[in-house]
Amino acid sequence: MADKTIKVDLLARVEGEGAFKVTVRDGRIVATEFRIFEPPRFFEAFLRGRDFREAPDITARICGICPVAYQMSSVQAMEMALGVTVPQPIRDLRRMLYCGEWIESHILHAAMLHAPDFLGYAGAVEMANDGHADTVKLALDLKKIGNDVVAFLGGREIHPINVRVGGFYKVPRRQDFAPLREKLLRAGEMCETFIDWTASFDFPDKARDYALVSLRHPDEYPMGEGRIVSNRGLDIPVAEFGAHFTEDHVAQSNALHCHMVGVGRYLVGPVARFALCFDQLPPRAKAAAGRVGIGPDCRNPYRSITIRAVEALCAIEEALRLIEAYEEPGAPAVEVTLRAGTGMGATEAPRGMLFHQYTLADDGTIRTAQIVPPTSQNQPSIEEDLAQFIGDILDRPEQEIRELCEQTIRNYDPCISCATHFLNLTIDRG
Repeated sequence: MADKTIKVDLLARVEGEGAFKVTVRDGRIVATEFRIFEPPRFFEAFLRGRDFREAPDITARICGICPVAYQMSSVQAMEMALGVTVPQPIRDLRRMLYCGEWIESHILHAAMLHAPDFLGYAGAVEMANDGHADTVKLALDLKKIGNDVVAFLGGREIHPINVRVGGFYKVPRRQDFAPLREKLLRAGEMCETFIDWTASFDFPDKARDYALVSLRHPDEYPMGEGRIVSNRGLDIPVAEFGAHFTEDHVAQSNALHCHMVGVGRYLVGPVARFALCFDQLPPRAKAAAGRVGIGPDCRNPYRSITIRAVEALCAIEEALRLIEAYEEPGAPAVEVTLRAGTGMGATEAPRGMLFHQYTLADDGTIRTAQIVPPTSQNQPSIEEDLAQFIGDILDRPEQEIRELCEQTIRNYDPCISCATHFLNLTIDRG
């Protein structure tokens, strides 16, 4: 096998930039290096000294695709620190807001960023121009409905402004939901079609025995609350995250690598949630998964595109359920009394579990902040996937190796700017 170097200077269809290097000796991979080289963004640093009320709006700016996840994790952490408990109607509205984000984010990634890999197109525009226009339009319409949910409850589609510690600034009346309900009813049928479309792809026959981690709630598919569980026996409250997970600097990356104590690499995101919480999917979503032959035993990350579509249907069904059960709260938010304390919050961003921790002074000033995004947690698993999944194609053309590497990374729907940041590929064959 001839010595050669393969480079990808910029990975398309993800947010951010980075690099990857594969070292091959005698036709065998002997080392892999996943490098995130963009400068750190320092959100944790400039949160220090700010008033606790600013955290939901500041952290929402970390990501334009999943701002709700950052807001929900931050308000939960603040409410734990301040001893605040929100009433059920507020909790339901927050979950509904989260549903909107799951719909728009999952559909955006599955249709526009990931599907072209399976169909052999450079992007969604080329895909639409070559016989897939109807599906692209359906996906855009579905995403718009998710955006409408976020805008209705959050005040705008991107970086919502209606969320606050203790609740919301303004809450809707029951009758205000009627137009949104009609859109969600249409979205259910559209999403069924979309699930079938993703399931028709030709998936690489790749799977690994991942350590899977997600939240799990006793009564519902996890979004905004739950205990942290794994398929390796972990079952802890969110407040114990720091005792079981560690973040480490690696020489080649400006983003921290997160590991589970005693386990090492682990996987968060749709495949993990689906495996650990399948029994809590709404009946319609569970039936759709069964129809396309995907169940909780799935460990093939390439099939995550279909799991995302099923989770979008889950979010649609859950939003409809919450609308039917909605009771207007007595007030948009509960009163907050200042005190010193430390609080933690974890929610399920579309890409996986997102953890926040804050320590507050007695005047409500943020003393310390820790934010652990899903992409940071998944970086070591991305590296291992690449090492294991390309070893049998090293004799193929460079372009084919490059494309499979990029597709493998897009399995994760990585939000690199959240973790600080993607992909140059170098294969060093000595």
